[in-house]
Amino acid sequence: MESIWTEKYRPKDFNEFFGQELIVERVKALVEKKNLPNLLFAGPAGTGKSSLSLVIAKKLFGDSWRQNFLELNSSDERGIDVIRNKVKDFARTKAIGDVPFKIIFLDESDSLTKEAQQALRRTMESYTNSCRFILGCNFSSKLIDPIQSRCAVFRFKPLSKDELKKIMLKISKKESLEVNEKAVEAVINFSEGDVRKLVNALQSCSSKTKKIDENSVYDIMSTVNPGEIVKILDGAVKGNFLVARDKILSLMLERGLSGLDVVKQIQKAVWDLKVSDKSKVELVDKCGEIEFRIVEGSDEFLQIEALLASFLGKC
Repeated sequence: MESIWTEKYRPKDFNEFFGQELIVERVKALVEKKNLPNLLFAGPAGTGKSSLSLVIAKKLFGDSWRQNFLELNSSDERGIDVIRNKVKDFARTKAIGDVPFKIIFLDESDSLTKEAQQALRRTMESYTNSCRFILGCNFSSKLIDPIQSRCAVFRFKPLSKDELKKIMLKISKKESLEVNEKAVEAVINFSEGDVRKLVNALQSCSSKTKKIDENSVYDIMSTVNPGEIVKILDGAVKGNFLVARDKILSLMLERGLSGLDVVKQIQKAVWDLKVSDKSKVELVDKCGEIEFRIVEGSDEFLQIEALLASFLGKC
């Protein structure tokens, strides 16, 4: 379930979007002409796919958008019965207002079963006059080719650091938060281009204090300062294995971090180490091997120690 903040700062207009300007510009032109094809929005989570779908509906239908817009989440309702019943029942009725079609938004459509996708393909074909489909997905390759060929495809990208900073400063100003520069950087690095993640992180931090600093971000998000990881790895490279091991294991226990979380943070920190490029590549390869072992069920503490051991003597 999305937080109140996430819903509050969801874009309400085309002009409020950050980072997807080219997509918004093309979609806006289609909406103005009221000549909308079936759309496929593909891209990572938290990049504006659902928000843009809602803005399209509100701009097309105005106050009657709820009667002309059906939103379904395919990760919950992914079977063929949903397509045969809910979708068909909504698609076959006439739209209210001067727009000649309704809109059905299928979020997480890459979770639909193959049978449901085949039924959807036929439904899209049969109700072209009365209905348009907007499909949101993370991986377009999981959709069958006939569905992809019936849609205009728009690929969303993770937002850049500058765009995330604009959003964060805007929210901080409206919520009267004091966020220092290092805290801004920490939240942006944590969110990794996902606006939903950024808003939820900021909300969690603000529940503790209105003055947000770097340490409060790492404490509440249960992550480790990247600089701290680099220091630990640097010590391992220089031969201080026991000290590095004790520090990293204590961090895991104090912050409640899983082995996978630590491996991913180590992998990112490798690129900041003062070692040769060849050594960096070898260490990243080792991170991938250790992650696989943990996923397959190996003891995570033992695997983290094995990973740290591979840093010894690298230069």
